[in-house]
Amino acid sequence: MDRATFDRALRVFKHRTPFRPFTLAMVNGDRLEVDYPDALAFRDGAALYFGAGGTPVLFDYEGVSEVIGDLAGESPV
Repeated sequence: MDRATFDRALRVFKHRTPFRPFTLAMVNGDRLEVDYPDALAFRDGAALYFGAGGTPVLFDYEGVSEVIGDLAGESPV
């Protein structure tokens, strides 16, 4: 995924109203479910997610292959 698409996708999914969880599919096959919008911070192609229990996950645009979630009725990413 390129940097601009990464930033745009995270912004759209994070700021949906009402918020709905979404999944990040990583290039290594792992999946990360973002279940709370304020647990995710990102800028310039890098992101930090605090999972349940406060476990931090650091990743960037090169490590994400796909953002999975329902955008029905919203602007495309």
